Amino acid sequence: MAAPKCLSCGKALEEGFLQDHGDGANYSTAWIGGPPEKSFFAGLKLRGRPRLQVVALRCISCGLVQLYAPGGPPVA
Repeated sequence: MAAPKCLSCGKALEEGFLQDHGDGANYSTAWIGGPPEKSFFAGLKLRGRPRLQVVALRCISCGLVQLYAPGGPPVA
């Protein structure tokens, strides 16, 4: 498979991640399947929903950030 290129300018991309934080800890962002559902105690219902790690690819030339949630084992 060819290395991904920027959707805007066609230049090379570098891999990174988006930081999320809460409760005094740092996390990487995850994709959660389905529409958001409110939960009284937790803010959003997440139990039993598919969750995938989000990969952020940044263009080394124009700075465009592309987000992907590639298939694979779900994130715990």
